[in-house]
Amino acid sequence: MKVKYSIVLLLVFGIINTYAQELYMPRNVKAAYKAGLRSMDGKPTAKYFQNKSTHNIKISVAPPSRRVTGTQQIVYKNNTPFPLDRLILRLEMNAHAPEATREKQVETEQLTADVVIDEYSENGKVRQYDPLIKFKGMTINAQNLEKPLAPGESITLGFKWHYDLAAKPDRDGAIDATSFYIAYFYPRIAVIDNVNTWDTDAHLLGGHEFYGDFNDYNVEVTVPRNFIVWGTGNLTNIDEVLQPKHAERLKRSFTSDEVINVASLAEVKSGTVTAQTPTVTWKWRSENVSDVVYGLSDHYIWDAGSIVVDKKTGRRASTQAAYDEPSKNFANMVTYIKSALDYASNDWPGIPYPYPKMTIFRGTADMEAPMMANDSSQADPKMQHFIAAHEILHTYFPFYMGINERKYSFMEEGWTTAFEYGFNLKRFGKEFTDPLFIKYRVNGWINGTDTATDLPIMTPEHVISGLYSVYGDNKYGKAALGYLALKDLLGDADFRKGLHGFMNDWNGKHPIPWDMFYSFNTHTGKDLNWFWNAWFFSHGYIDLAVGGVTRRGSEADVTINNIGGYPAPVDMIVKYEDGSLQTIHQSPAIWQSNIKQAKVTFAPKMSIESVVLDGGIFMDANTKDNKWGE
Repeated sequence: MKVKYSIVLLLVFGIINTYAQELYMPRNVKAAYKAGLRSMDGKPTAKYFQNKSTHNIKISVAPPSRRVTGTQQIVYKNNTPFPLDRLILRLEMNAHAPEATREKQVETEQLTADVVIDEYSENGKVRQYDPLIKFKGMTINAQNLEKPLAPGESITLGFKWHYDLAAKPDRDGAIDATSFYIAYFYPRIAVIDNVNTWDTDAHLLGGHEFYGDFNDYNVEVTVPRNFIVWGTGNLTNIDEVLQPKHAERLKRSFTSDEVINVASLAEVKSGTVTAQTPTVTWKWRSENVSDVVYGLSDHYIWDAGSIVVDKKTGRRASTQAAYDEPSKNFANMVTYIKSALDYASNDWPGIPYPYPKMTIFRGTADMEAPMMANDSSQADPKMQHFIAAHEILHTYFPFYMGINERKYSFMEEGWTTAFEYGFNLKRFGKEFTDPLFIKYRVNGWINGTDTATDLPIMTPEHVISGLYSVYGDNKYGKAALGYLALKDLLGDADFRKGLHGFMNDWNGKHPIPWDMFYSFNTHTGKDLNWFWNAWFFSHGYIDLAVGGVTRRGSEADVTINNIGGYPAPVDMIVKYEDGSLQTIHQSPAIWQSNIKQAKVTFAPKMSIESVVLDGGIFMDANTKDNKWGE
């Protein structure tokens, strides 16, 4: 009894200590909590606000010319409690300018001139477009308003603009002479929030990603006849742009479990697919999304189908693929999309796919957008499937959850990579999934030699701009392993409570990391600050060692030292004198009372020959000290 009583006291003392932990906050975040703009229960407060725009955009493009010409109206409502005397406009395409700051080298063919603003107006009155900073390549433009925009009021901005697509594609650009991917192409108003105020972090070509409000879009894309356009949102004029046979196929696909070929290569080439007026205008409608993108081609094949994504209501989502004939594995893409939507809706995150459609367009970048992805062609069908699933799983983080990818990409790439692991495990099994995950998500980090490798996941991303491997490690592998370790710690039921609680609280808003951390604490009923501190705020890594094995009568104690500091789960593989093996799993809970050392007590079956620590995908930085015994 004395031993058990002492252990209980030790555990209680340790738990009290871990409960007393606080999470570090920068001064601006701390001020937001002090002012009641954010809450320690992780839920939005009554003072939370966010703004919204309605975009009406008309663009014209006529390949092989790469010129994109647009007219645009933005109706912007100020939901903040203060007047706005200026707006921060974002011109993401300026990242292609030769003068723009970049995180890595790019080829000359990926460079173009700045977007040209041909006309600018406020509430119908034409004004000079006169950004406060006039350097070429600036993706951020501050524009003074003629009069301040009062709280609750709206302003209508008008634009006429043009720019040239890059000759070589990446996240956007010319895929080939007559296949274009048009993304990040229009002027937009930056996000303003009650923690960081205006989003003024520059967009860097090939580097940091995006942050957008939840807006509504009406977009018209005018192209020459025989060009098909795919894009974010619902196509609202199917019968105007498609000839009857193809319009019927597309509409039939919306309720079909089968894959329907909407347009074959031969049909596209024969000119029998689209309306035969000199130009055709495709009209798209999207609501409550952070961005819109469009792909077009005169020689892409078009497949479509659909799947039930909400079993309670029977709601379906359209699944579409657009690809060139050499991309053989794209012929299975609609099936791949359906399997990813099924997993996302019913497994992890386990929230019905929120949009009416999902299209994957054969590009080069493997890059997500709302309802759309620009994916490269892969020779291996499993790799094609895996990449498609990853981009589709981004639906939830960042898009459904409004994540600031420029500052907190571990909240979107990390979650998506964790879901990706679960998807691959279910579809392809452990033998395929674990080596793939280790190769692409873990190995570069855990075996890295860069002195910045162990910077905390919470390190602001502009600080590690240019340290591309460290930036990638933090947002992909390290963060994903953190979420998977949390799942191991909590168990599926409590993990789902925490995840769904957070997502239900913050869907359609803009959470910051502390909202996520505190929301999980609230919805699981557990103070997880000890875990958040160790995995997300510390200069840690995974390195466990067997400190010793002691036999005490019918029990044995295994001491495990945590050299790296991360609270990782681990399997203890015990080998007995008869050669038999026993695997004893230890969740991260063993580190709650003492992050540096844990003692595992168990009843061995017979004399122990050896004990080996095996972390699986939680790779150990030094395996030489993972074994005791023979």
